Amino acid sequence: MPGGEYMKIDIHHASPIPETYRAARVSSMFNVEGDADFRLTVEADLSARPWQVGLIVGPSGSGKTSLGRALFGRELDAEPQWPRQDAIIDAISPDSEMDQVTAALAAVGLGSVPSWLRPWGHLSNGEQFRANLARLLCERPALAVVDEFTSTIDRRVARIGAAAFAKAWRRGPGQFVGVTCHDDVVQWLNPDWVIDTRSAEFKWRRLRRAPRISMEIHKTDGSYWPLFEPHHYLKLPRMVAADYYVGFVDGEPVAHICFSPRPGLVEARACRLVIMPEWQGAGLGLRFLNEVCALWRRGVNRYERPMPTLFHTSHPGLATALRGQPLWAQISANLGQASSVKSKSVKGRLGGHLRAVQGFRYVE
Repeated sequence: MPGGEYMKIDIHHASPIPETYRAARVSSMFNVEGDADFRLTVEADLSARPWQVGLIVGPSGSGKTSLGRALFGRELDAEPQWPRQDAIIDAISPDSEMDQVTAALAAVGLGSVPSWLRPWGHLSNGEQFRANLARLLCERPALAVVDEFTSTIDRRVARIGAAAFAKAWRRGPGQFVGVTCHDDVVQWLNPDWVIDTRSAEFKWRRLRRAPRISMEIHKTDGSYWPLFEPHHYLKLPRMVAADYYVGFVDGEPVAHICFSPRPGLVEARACRLVIMPEWQGAGLGLRFLNEVCALWRRGVNRYERPMPTLFHTSHPGLATALRGQPLWAQISANLGQASSVKSKSVKGRLGGHLRAVQGFRYVE
């Protein structure tokens, strides 16, 4: 905001009624007298408190974009331009460390590794939205003002993506302002302040937790795996003698994992953890994994025997999340063959097609 001061913004778009037959007839029919000017006045003291995330919300045509320009003295950020052929893992912040890019992708809920290897234009609308947010996290401007924030995507993806982005954005410096016509993202983005152009009202907000999503977990057979398999980062055969678990939100399958005992029934091995793309970033993955591991630790399994759980992953975002969990202890980190990667060019970028396999044990 220019000068960081208290501001009273007066927006006036002059629109005199044209002296034409149609304009005169319409103004007469609907009692529009004088002019068709647009006016909006907002008082906003953005310097009263430190802030990192703001939101301008209101219906289309209510002056959101004009207000954003007036408050921040600049054109609002348009959708970034992406290379047509480059995979997003190459296109995002090419000069940054790869771990920074993968962490940003995981942070905004774009955790499906196959999607990382596709050009931006080949992604779904929801994936493009998350890729844009990951790029913003990596570039980290001092101020980012994004017009039409979440406006063109599925509302569930919008809410979950907004919550994931806000959580990641607050870990670093900079200020972000979303401009949107959808007020359903307010409690998910959890902004420090909101301007509603319908009422021309500015409000500071207290930080709150994003709404919690309720999930039911059911033990199933392997029939759900084909639904989740395209979103797993490795192409692997089914586990031997496995028990399958699926998490459901409002009856929709959103999470998958399978468990099998190790020899001697001293420990279980968990594998094939997948969260459906539109639900990534909501924290469901670890909740789901921890809950099923807790069941096995208490002996709630077909063997009626308490077992700790061993889990291996080469997904960088998941490994980072597990290391931050007190319920888990890292027990190994090895280089393994990335046999599922067939493209020579991709193998080269992965450093001789080796991948770091990290092992964790559920220790609760």
